[in-house]
Amino acid sequence: MSCITEQAKILLSEAEANHLDNEAKIERSRRWYSCSLCEQEYHGVVRCALSWACWKTYLGRLEADWPRRFAINQLGNGLSQAKRHNEALTVRKTELAMMRRLGASEHNLLLPQANLANTYARLGRFEQAAQMDRDVYSGWLRLKGEEHEHTIHAANNYAKSLKDLSRFEEAKALLRKTIPLARRVLGEGRRLTLKMRWTYSEALYADRAATLDDLREAVSMLEDAARTARRVLGGAHPVTTGIETTLHNAQAKLRARETPPTTV
Repeated sequence: MSCITEQAKILLSEAEANHLDNEAKIERSRRWYSCSLCEQEYHGVVRCALSWACWKTYLGRLEADWPRRFAINQLGNGLSQAKRHNEALTVRKTELAMMRRLGASEHNLLLPQANLANTYARLGRFEQAAQMDRDVYSGWLRLKGEEHEHTIHAANNYAKSLKDLSRFEEAKALLRKTIPLARRVLGEGRRLTLKMRWTYSEALYADRAATLDDLREAVSMLEDAARTARRVLGGAHPVTTGIETTLHNAQAKLRARETPPTTV
């Protein structure tokens, strides 16, 4: 952990010392949350530990300094990864208030709003999450268009919120429109594409009005997504394990529907 932290510090310090542009700084800052060898993002307690190290490194900087703003965002992400959602909520609210205080653009305000909405959802505050996710999705759609990664990500978040509120038809309609975009723009193996297929499958099988064909479609999609996730992310990744858990639940529901009731 100390080696990863030191590497991240050095790379970002060099970028600042050499007056590199924002794109170069952003690329080097990835070392705070993703592996330099395989490019996979860290998760769980490792991500949380790195986020605390990042925050402690840049805490003394001015609020307007980019590394300070980056660090508070990483702290919220790390706490969320470690399922410390109440602590993450405090950080998310603080980050959004700070960005507003600094007069951030709409583009730069949409990101912390999306993170705050995700934290609301993880705390079971689904109405608040859905309202904010809807506004964030509309904002990205207006600013970047439907094919931008931020817009696609926001569409998945909004669909998840709709699913959590049992508004299954709205969730499915949104995902039917945006999953093909994700596949074309991002690719089949991207984590976001996998998560969108996972969300859609959950909306299919969790609906009490689901038909037998809906359950079969959900199982088929989850089987394919699980294979891809294992190959791309590995068996221990939370997206992989989440998809596989949903697959087992969907398979059980399908078996129950396909098995005729026994008669005495």
